[in-house]
Amino acid sequence: MEAPGPRPAPALGGPGPLGEFLPPPECPVFEPSWEEFADPFAFIHKIRPIAEQTGICKVRPPPDWQPPFACDVDKLHFTPRIQRLNELEAQTRVKLNFLDQIAKYWELQGSTLKIPHVERKILDLFQLNKLVAEEGGFAVVCKDRKWTKIATKMGFAPGKAVGSHIRGHYERILNPYNLFLSGDSLRCLQKPNLTTDTKDKEYKPHDIPQRQSVQPLETCPPARRAKRMRAEAMNIKIEPEETAEARTHNLRRRMGCPAPKCENEKDGKSSLKQEPAERKECITESEKEKPRSRAKKTTSAECSKPQEAFGFEQAARDYTLRTFGEMADAFKSDYFNMPVHMVPTELVEKEFWRLVSTIEEDVTVEYGADIASKEFGSGFPVRDGKVKLSPEEEEYLDSGWNLNNMPVMEQSVLAHITADICGMKLPWLYVGMCFSSFCWHIEDHWSYSINYLHWGEPKTWYGVPGYAAEQLETVMKRLAPELFISQPDLLHQLVTIMNPNTLMTHEVPVYRTNQCAGEFVITFPRAYHSGFNQGFNFAEAVNFCTVDWLPLGRQCVEHYRLLHRYCVFSHDEMICKMASKADVLDVVVASTVQKDMAIMIEDEKALRETVRKLGVIDSERMDFELLPDDERQCVKCKTTCFMSAISCSCKPGLLVCLHHVKELCSCPSYKYKLRYRYTLDDLYPMMNALKLRAESYNEWALNVNEALEAKINKKKSLVSFKALIEESEMKKFPDNDLLRHLRLVTQDAEKCASVAQQLLNGKRQTRYRSGGGKSHNQLTVNELRQFVSQLHALPCVLSQTPLLKDLLNRVEDFQQHSQKLLSEEMPSAAELQDLLDVSFEFDVELPQLAEMRVRLEQAHWLEEVQQACLDPSSLTLDDMRRLIDLGVGLAPYSAVEKAMARLQELLTVSEHWDDKARSLLKARPRHSLNSLATVVKEIEEIPAYLPNGAALKDSVQRARDWLQDVEALQAGGRVPVLDTLIELVTRGRSIPVHLNSLPRLESLVAEVHVWKECAANTFLTENSSYSLLEVLCPRCDIGLLGLKRKQRKLKEPLPSGKKRSPRVESLSDLERALTESRETASAMATLGEARLREMEALQSLRQANEGKLLSPVQDVEMKVCLCQKAPAAPMIQCELCRDAFHTGCVAVPSIAQGPRIWLCPHCRRSEKPPLEKILPLLASLQRIRVRLPEGDALRYMIERTVNWQHRARQLLSSGNLQPTQERTGSGLLCGRRQAAAGQAPETSKLSQPPASTSFSLPGAWDSRTSYLHSPFSAGRSCIPLHGLSPEVSELLMEAQLLQVSLPEIQELYQMLLAKPSPAQQADRSSPARPSSEKSDGCRGKRDGVSGLESKLKRRLEREGLSSERWDRVAKTRTPKKKRIKLSHRKDTNSFKLERARGHELVPSADTQSLPADASCSEHEDSGDEDAVCPAVSCLQPEGDEVDWVQCDGSCNRWFHQVCVGVCPETAEEEDYVCACCAAPGAPGRS
Repeated sequence: MEAPGPRPAPALGGPGPLGEFLPPPECPVFEPSWEEFADPFAFIHKIRPIAEQTGICKVRPPPDWQPPFACDVDKLHFTPRIQRLNELEAQTRVKLNFLDQIAKYWELQGSTLKIPHVERKILDLFQLNKLVAEEGGFAVVCKDRKWTKIATKMGFAPGKAVGSHIRGHYERILNPYNLFLSGDSLRCLQKPNLTTDTKDKEYKPHDIPQRQSVQPLETCPPARRAKRMRAEAMNIKIEPEETAEARTHNLRRRMGCPAPKCENEKDGKSSLKQEPAERKECITESEKEKPRSRAKKTTSAECSKPQEAFGFEQAARDYTLRTFGEMADAFKSDYFNMPVHMVPTELVEKEFWRLVSTIEEDVTVEYGADIASKEFGSGFPVRDGKVKLSPEEEEYLDSGWNLNNMPVMEQSVLAHITADICGMKLPWLYVGMCFSSFCWHIEDHWSYSINYLHWGEPKTWYGVPGYAAEQLETVMKRLAPELFISQPDLLHQLVTIMNPNTLMTHEVPVYRTNQCAGEFVITFPRAYHSGFNQGFNFAEAVNFCTVDWLPLGRQCVEHYRLLHRYCVFSHDEMICKMASKADVLDVVVASTVQKDMAIMIEDEKALRETVRKLGVIDSERMDFELLPDDERQCVKCKTTCFMSAISCSCKPGLLVCLHHVKELCSCPSYKYKLRYRYTLDDLYPMMNALKLRAESYNEWALNVNEALEAKINKKKSLVSFKALIEESEMKKFPDNDLLRHLRLVTQDAEKCASVAQQLLNGKRQTRYRSGGGKSHNQLTVNELRQFVSQLHALPCVLSQTPLLKDLLNRVEDFQQHSQKLLSEEMPSAAELQDLLDVSFEFDVELPQLAEMRVRLEQAHWLEEVQQACLDPSSLTLDDMRRLIDLGVGLAPYSAVEKAMARLQELLTVSEHWDDKARSLLKARPRHSLNSLATVVKEIEEIPAYLPNGAALKDSVQRARDWLQDVEALQAGGRVPVLDTLIELVTRGRSIPVHLNSLPRLESLVAEVHVWKECAANTFLTENSSYSLLEVLCPRCDIGLLGLKRKQRKLKEPLPSGKKRSPRVESLSDLERALTESRETASAMATLGEARLREMEALQSLRQANEGKLLSPVQDVEMKVCLCQKAPAAPMIQCELCRDAFHTGCVAVPSIAQGPRIWLCPHCRRSEKPPLEKILPLLASLQRIRVRLPEGDALRYMIERTVNWQHRARQLLSSGNLQPTQERTGSGLLCGRRQAAAGQAPETSKLSQPPASTSFSLPGAWDSRTSYLHSPFSAGRSCIPLHGLSPEVSELLMEAQLLQVSLPEIQELYQMLLAKPSPAQQADRSSPARPSSEKSDGCRGKRDGVSGLESKLKRRLEREGLSSERWDRVAKTRTPKKKRIKLSHRKDTNSFKLERARGHELVPSADTQSLPADASCSEHEDSGDEDAVCPAVSCLQPEGDEVDWVQCDGSCNRWFHQVCVGVCPETAEEEDYVCACCAAPGAPGRS
């Protein structure tokens, strides 16, 4: 509910400047909640203390409360009342009556009254006549010259000779009338001069009494409201000249515009002409002068005629809602010359009060008032109504705000009246138009009224509070006494209004409101109210009475008795009817009725005693309620009798009340008869029943009052208060002020308890203020203090009060502590946080919290800055920027600003050095280590972490570590491993520092890669699938053994926790072992083991393949060849693995090329270059001085080759090698394949297969034809294994495993496959026979390397050494080697140059020395550490060990092997002669 603010004092004073209307102050407007709206009587009782101070109030229902309009629109028709606006206003009506009398007088004199204008303003003749009479009459005013004074009182400006004009008008118009009324002779008066042409407005008499002739009705129909007058009983007189068209034209006049002129004077009687010109003459004589005697007689009769009672006349037309609405809208839009909805309410209000106060303009409107809802249906829905309702609309049937229900609800005492009082218990309907009004009045029996505007334009209300009712009546009687002479109860007739400004001038409080559609207006007992309609609308009104009205109702009946006014119902009858139902009566009603009944009994007792004393003895019981109201009314005062009455036999049917016994008739009192309804003995039990019903309430009320007024020590608990409320609800005690006060106190206590509990819980949800309900704000400490005081002031005791007191003490302690902490320059963040944590327990608004949060943020920031600065290694640039950004958002504070300055300075310095470090890291060319180390030292002085500075520092450290690793590698004395060099180069390239050694290492690694490429070109075949290491190392994946090892390795993974066996089973294992070996000796040992496994595996494979092919048992499932299919001719056999292959699956040599050694694709792995092509590779690698697995493998391969050469020579020189017989190995193979034999093709797919060995075999090989028809190709069989000794077989097998082409291999095969003669056998058996004597032409093709030992042997023979000496030399010859440690190392030439030099030097067989194992010379050391190589272009090789060679010529000087292009093996196996000794004419050359 919206409670109004303090009421402004009523505005006093009259109308505003130029007579403008000043609106009174607004009345209260209430907007109840749904809860408050549910009970209308409880809500009205709640607002009564406020609203009755203004007399009226407005109630806006909740927005969703919209009842349907249930009136039968088609059936509704009515005849409205005609309202002439200026006849409604009291003072205006007095003036019009006076002017009518003046006009009638001059009409009877044969003249027409014209009202003059003075100073452009119509002259108020009534006021002029009144002022002259007050000053003593015309003669006195003329004598004392008071005309100027009178003109001033009338509002004219002084000094313009207005007084003389006024005197002339008075003398011509008013003085003859006044003289006539006084009976003086008019002979002395001259006839007015009518010759002057005037434009004064002719006055048309209103003839109010003649038009209406309304007489007060003698009787009032039963159950009919007395103040309403039946239209049927009114005599309506309409002037015959006033046609309907003229009336319609009058309704249509527009504001401020003259009406159109009528063609004749007669038609224009009702039209209004506004002509402000001043008139000189007022009266014009008629054309025919009437006889003076007749005029005097008629004038005397007409002017002395008394005024009739004033009332509204009914219109001649019957309207429906539609037709009336069309008329109303047309009138308003025509009058204001704009659409009806655009006319402001303020404009309509000012124009209305202007029109009712003017005598110049006659505006007439019509008002459909007091239409009975019983006949046409209420605007609200009712049960059994004709309008069908939706389920949602049925709730309005029983709503308390439905005006059909409100008067008969339990809380309304009118419910105890059985008769349907139209307008009081049954609503009346009102259809209004613009300016239609309802005049000042109060409700019958001073009851409440409620008005609901269903739809349409607003209704403007004015109200005067009940306490000022008599004041209003006094003012109106004083201002218009003439009206009350004929109608003493004028204000009860609803026919008179008075300007609110006039009433306010006389200190009558007036309030206003605009009632819009869907709003209620409630008037309170004895509150005068009036108003008008802004336009077409539909309203409904009804009366109701609450319990608090009962004393006023009795007072009203007494007032009516004094006014001799009819009562609508009998108040005593209603009281007795309520007393008869005391047991079911509401206790408050019972208590109030009991008090009213006590007054009634006392009055009745006194009156009966008075009647008895008057002599009335006879009495009789009479049921008054069975009589109609008009048959039991007091003849004198018109009151309705119920308790008792006096009757007389002389006037049957007539009654008087006990107040007017003497007014009945002239008979003596003993003839009267007292008629009574109850004896006094009957009344007392009825009153006692009410008393008993009320006593329970009284006892409860006493307990409530005691509880509310208890002292501090005797206060009851909140539970006791709730119990009292529950008792009132159980016993249905009235919802009166006491109960409401109890509820209010209890609600306040509950709110206090709830707020206190929330404060104790720290929920911070509500804010309590006395009477203010809940708010989302917190209590301040002062409010908490006041709240605690309020808890102590409550009438009841709350359990939370002591706890809240303790909370208040803790809050105050918190305030003191926080104030102390905030006074410190730099409080601790922990202490501030602890205090804030404590504050969370308080649901209180603490002003220190804001400052504490600010200081806490500052403290957190300062501590974060301090913590960050403690560990400079973690203070990054982003941290500093973040801290600065956070600090910028902090409130200004000295410590914060100092820290910000330090941070900003540090950030600036850090960014400078970090940018510098970044530029140094990205610099090209790269800076030296020393310059970067200097910058790093500067950066380390900055107490912050610089990412680029850290990267620079890390780069400097990595550069130092790299240099240390390089120095350690140089100082270690060992040949560096390639992987180590590559790792160093990779690391060095990633370090952004200039490293002096890096280019040398990169050059060295590049030389190694060039060497590997050269070696790969030397060994690998085109598009080979083997790597260089795979070719150079012994095979690890041979045949069945290798396959089984692979399968076992895949199927049986190494158990966790066990170390892998050092046994090398695959190429990767071998490569890893070579890489991890620290010295060449260990690498050679590893390769030696691999050779043994290779020989073993291959031996097993050869035997298996031979056995498979030569087995006498036919094996159906035998698989051969690459395709793993059964054997099928023609086939060819591999010399190494001895497996058979289809000639269609592999490439075989053609027959035209002669017999050749053929190797399968698995066994032929490289190009098998000659040894003289391989030795320069080893020499170049030794010059590079880098170890790599391929180098170790090449070294071992050469050693293995030299070793095999040695064994092969021994075998060849021993003479024990016998040629294989033709029969060997042919019989079994041929016999087994005979069935499948076929003619071999003459040519194969390839003329020169890559898998064949490139040397020819003897012709005897071709002459053997035993194999031609075997499954193998013609002439392509292998040397059988069973025909050779194990030593020869192993030697031949290893010959094919060597990846080098040697002449000894060809020589072996020639000797084994040829048919030797006896002479050849003798030559072979002689070891001393020179090799040059051999007849084999192939041996002459060998280069110098293949005959090293022969050349050495020949040299010994030249020097005269014996064969015994040769054997000793061959056994004891050691490598010519010298180790010199060099302090400086120079860059070597490119590997290509060395390789070219090697190619130039190696082919010269005369300059090569004997090969020897380089590893055998590692234990030797030359005594001459400082020897100098005499070579023309010494390369000055570096390293721990440098190989030397001694010239075998005459000079005996020592040379670097690298400088003269000799590898260690060549130097050990062959003689070396330097260039000087080899020159022609050199000493010792022979």
